[in-house]
Amino acid sequence: MSQEAVPEQSVPQQSAPQSAAQREGAPKGLLQQMEELMAALSADLTQLDADLQSTADRAPSPGEARQTSGHEEREQRERR
Repeated sequence: MSQEAVPEQSVPQQSAPQSAAQREGAPKGLLQQMEELMAALSADLTQLDADLQSTADRAPSPGEARQTSGHEEREQRERR
């Protein structure tokens, strides 16, 4: 009986280190991919923020001026 118990215990012990090594390899690759994606996202958001800041500093575009004048025209009509 003891001979039967030893092979059963040794099989899971042998397979566990192999699967652990495989599991260690996969998360490192995924972690690296996630870090690269987060760095790219951060760069994109920084650029978007800079674009929005520069847009806010500029004068209204002609399209925005039309929207404002259209709103003002409606107010004038309502006053009459």
